[in-house]
Amino acid sequence: MALVAGSPAQDRKKKNKDDEPVTQSLPLLKDPPSAAVGETNRLVFHVSPLSSKGLLTQQVRDTLKMLLQEQRGASIVKLRAFVSGSGDLRRVQTLVSEVFTEHKLSIPALSTIQVGALPMEGAQVAIESIAVGKKTANPNGLAFFAGQQAKDAAHSVAQLRAAVESAGVNRAAVLRTTCFLSSLDDLAAAKDAIHSAFPAAAMNFVQQQRLGMEQLIECEAVGRLDKPPIAPVALVNPPGLARNPNYSQIALVNTPRIVFSGTQMAFGDQDKDVRLAFERLRKAIEAQGVGYKDVFWSGVYPLTRPVADKVRAIRFDFFDRANPPASTLLLFEGLPSLDATVAIEVAAAAN
Repeated sequence: MALVAGSPAQDRKKKNKDDEPVTQSLPLLKDPPSAAVGETNRLVFHVSPLSSKGLLTQQVRDTLKMLLQEQRGASIVKLRAFVSGSGDLRRVQTLVSEVFTEHKLSIPALSTIQVGALPMEGAQVAIESIAVGKKTANPNGLAFFAGQQAKDAAHSVAQLRAAVESAGVNRAAVLRTTCFLSSLDDLAAAKDAIHSAFPAAAMNFVQQQRLGMEQLIECEAVGRLDKPPIAPVALVNPPGLARNPNYSQIALVNTPRIVFSGTQMAFGDQDKDVRLAFERLRKAIEAQGVGYKDVFWSGVYPLTRPVADKVRAIRFDFFDRANPPASTLLLFEGLPSLDATVAIEVAAAAN
């Protein structure tokens, strides 16, 4: 039967042709910001539970969703991801952008570091989050404790406990602890020591490198202050703890806001390469209205001892030598770029 112009059959055929879907390209994902800001008195800290289900992509997605559920409406401003295994570390940034975009949320600043192992067979990622809650959680501010290094868990945690007590922080007000171990053989002792000393803290344990060259454990922490510090920012080296001119043991912070950077990486092992990373980091925090004079904590993640030594030699061309930030500086397994030699992140006090 021939189709007559204007007949229902011909109209249907034309309509079906016109309704063919148009090929569309997906919008490009935004990168995480180089720095993000949170109100000090409303900051909350979480550590993701470990999972051995699936490979890196599934674990990162599942972990991010669990963290978002735990926040109960809090806005995440910073993530620090420790990745173990052979997965592509660059996937973490992509997945963070995807998940937060899917949930129509602001993307947080991100640090991604490859470690030697995590304390669960098959686990490939552990993520720490800092979020801005809806209610005041830290009315008197926060204390950031530099990593306390020792040969065994008992000694490291004893030093950390001494730092906490000297800062006037109640042991039950320690919010998060992170312990870096050269070997997971010490895991049980580290868990027992941390839980006994700081029963309410979210705990994270990672082995920095697969083949640690020397036996060590270093534990850092964040706690809630019981009373306001004598100044909006106070960098403290209490009696009883080792004094080092290159870093402070404790940073007491009660400014209205804190700026958290993501990591900036150096690509190469020359002085100019490390300086360039510091310069990029300067631009990242200056965009948020702070500078190196406002930095109270730094995290440095070198992959070799020579590069670590270069950072130590160069950092006071940027940091305030008279008031060095609290710091954690240890060797790690890897970074998101194969050419990277060190990554640096900071936290800075802001009005």
